[in-house]
Amino acid sequence: MSLETCWVALLGLLLAGYFVLGGYDYGVQMLHPFLGGQAQAGPAVERTSRNAALDAIAPFFLGNEVWLVAFAGVMFGAFPHLEGDLLPGLYPLIVAILVGLVLGNAAVQLRGRAHSARGRHWWDILIVFGGALPALCWGLVVGLLLHGVPRRTDGTFHIGPGDVLTPFVLACGVTTALLFAAHGAAFIALRSAPELARTACQLGSSLLRATGAVGSLALLLTLFGAGASMTNRATSAALAALLAAALAGAWWHLSRGHHIRAFAATCCATALPVLLVGAGHYPYVLISSSGAGMTLHQAVTDGATLTILTAFGVVLIPVILAYQTWSWWAFRGRTGRRHPSYF
Repeated sequence: MSLETCWVALLGLLLAGYFVLGGYDYGVQMLHPFLGGQAQAGPAVERTSRNAALDAIAPFFLGNEVWLVAFAGVMFGAFPHLEGDLLPGLYPLIVAILVGLVLGNAAVQLRGRAHSARGRHWWDILIVFGGALPALCWGLVVGLLLHGVPRRTDGTFHIGPGDVLTPFVLACGVTTALLFAAHGAAFIALRSAPELARTACQLGSSLLRATGAVGSLALLLTLFGAGASMTNRATSAALAALLAAALAGAWWHLSRGHHIRAFAATCCATALPVLLVGAGHYPYVLISSSGAGMTLHQAVTDGATLTILTAFGVVLIPVILAYQTWSWWAFRGRTGRRHPSYF
């Protein structure tokens, strides 16, 4: 395997890791008002109950963003030509993702300081917004990459509002948002007390059915020539089948209360869209719906720079993996048993 292929695989690994770990953050934020429970014994109990869903992600909340930071660093350092062609057209979506991250993180941290039910209500709205907006925008980005990015006559790529507001790209955005919400429900079921876990399983099962329905629309558009433009069709079909199987498996296990298996299935489902973009288009990293796009060789930096970056990558990735493993081990178990409420 060449050094270029190793680095594009690393880029995909980092983004897939963020989809899996950041995805359940987004999902829990979106589901927070629906899984908080109801007050039964005054404001103190209400606050503890309403925080139950957020407590599931509390120990990992900000730490999961390291995958996004690492992904951005690899793209800027190892694939400057890809970054230069792709990001300018995606600025509106990138800004929306960052706005959602900032507002969501601030709302989660500040909600516990609200002294009235009205104040907590407004923070709840921002928490949901901060989860739903990035989830939707990431889905739109995936849809754009699958469909193909328009290319100008001078060889540069351009993305306009009309390219985003298409049925296929919008279907990908909604599918991803629903998938992240279902992933968050599976995570809450894995981490929370039995009563909340049962509610999360029921909600997650409904969300997975909705994900499959909207995802089927994207598939139909592709079959009729208005959807994804894949370079490797056999590989893409196999990955799409794996995604459908992961969704079906997650629904099956959530419906029967198998929390660990359900969460493993939603992890696979959230990672597979990244693999679909990468493996489905290889050796291209950007494609145009009107023809060939940017190849891996055209997007990557020079060999000397890659060699220098590899020395950092050999250290960086084990550190990230070690940190994530330690945090999961330190805060294993269900909320309320091994650690107190955080928010």
